[in-house]
Amino acid sequence: MSEAELIAAAQAGRQDAFTEIVERHSGTVYNLALRLMNDPQEAEDVLQETFISAFRALDRFQGRSRLSTWLYRIAVNTARNTIASRQRRPLDYEAELSESEQNNVAARLKHDDTPEASVLSEEIRVTVNRAIEQLPEDLRTAIVLREVEGLSYEEIAEAMDCPVGTVRSRIFRAREAIDRALQPLLD
Repeated sequence: MSEAELIAAAQAGRQDAFTEIVERHSGTVYNLALRLMNDPQEAEDVLQETFISAFRALDRFQGRSRLSTWLYRIAVNTARNTIASRQRRPLDYEAELSESEQNNVAARLKHDDTPEASVLSEEIRVTVNRAIEQLPEDLRTAIVLREVEGLSYEEIAEAMDCPVGTVRSRIFRAREAIDRALQPLLD
């Protein structure tokens, strides 16, 4: 079934269609929740709440965005609410460097197969993760959706319920903060 047919069937009340939506999207929604919450149990809770909310609101989904973007928006809002209700931020954060950042770092390393280069690579990974962890929630969410999840600026704007210009600004500021954190290692 195509995604449009699946959505229509789920909106018509077919439980098997909604189950298929959950099966198709639970992996990516869980990964996003895990990156935002940094705790497998909390990520599982966010995942469940996301699909409960999606089920309740499915009749209002109009198809103006992709279903995955709509689900990301629900997941981001659910994670935000969970963090706010517990009045704390995630303690650790896993994120990978984007491919262009990896290429840039590799180009700056003279001998990337030496033990020293391995240590430096690990320091860079830890520094990037720490820098992302310290970002304000809006910048952290934007950079994760862009660099880790691979969403377009338009999809991020939809997921975060803000203008595309705001998304661009948040991603720019997040990248600047990460660059500042990396500068001492790369000089």
